[in-house]
Amino acid sequence: MNFAKLVAATRSVRRFHEDRAIGLEVLRTLTDLARQTGSAGNLQPLRYVLSNDPATNERIFSRLVWAAYLKDWKGPESGERPAGYVVVCAEAGAKDANARVDAGIACQTMLLAAREKGLGGCMLGSVDRAGLRLDLDIPENVNILYVLAFGEPLEQVVLEPLGEDGGVKYWRDEKEVHHVPKRGLEELILSTFERGKPEKND
Repeated sequence: MNFAKLVAATRSVRRFHEDRAIGLEVLRTLTDLARQTGSAGNLQPLRYVLSNDPATNERIFSRLVWAAYLKDWKGPESGERPAGYVVVCAEAGAKDANARVDAGIACQTMLLAAREKGLGGCMLGSVDRAGLRLDLDIPENVNILYVLAFGEPLEQVVLEPLGEDGGVKYWRDEKEVHHVPKRGLEELILSTFERGKPEKND
């Protein structure tokens, strides 16, 4: 698919075909693409933990909080959980704001690349970091920033225009289709300055 369609199709997926394994080489490929992205000052502080091991995946899953807007949903059931994870970390001495910008770029790159491969993904920031550090034996000289969950999608996610009430909360319908409201382009662009057009005077 072209890039515009790829971006539109790269949604947060929270239910997966857990039994359809992801090869470790796929996770390594995603991470290698992230490695090549821009980095503030080219300091490259990000570090990664990869897992496609079911037992390790279960430990990672237990440290995550899923879909805050879906109050009655505790996360995907057994059989619908991710088949692989990438835990995104940064060197403890890295400037936090810069490291998080780097991580955002890296995570979106991995999510786009995963979607191109027919996979779905979800970026999670609500993480029991202390527990996950112990579970994965992550050294003290790196901080856990985010967890990326991957697998073959088991759900459909669609974009919707914001309703009249302006609510931004995502929701699921009776067919379990996941709906995500998005603001319109004209609401987001504050002003435009077009070549060859005179400036408007009030």
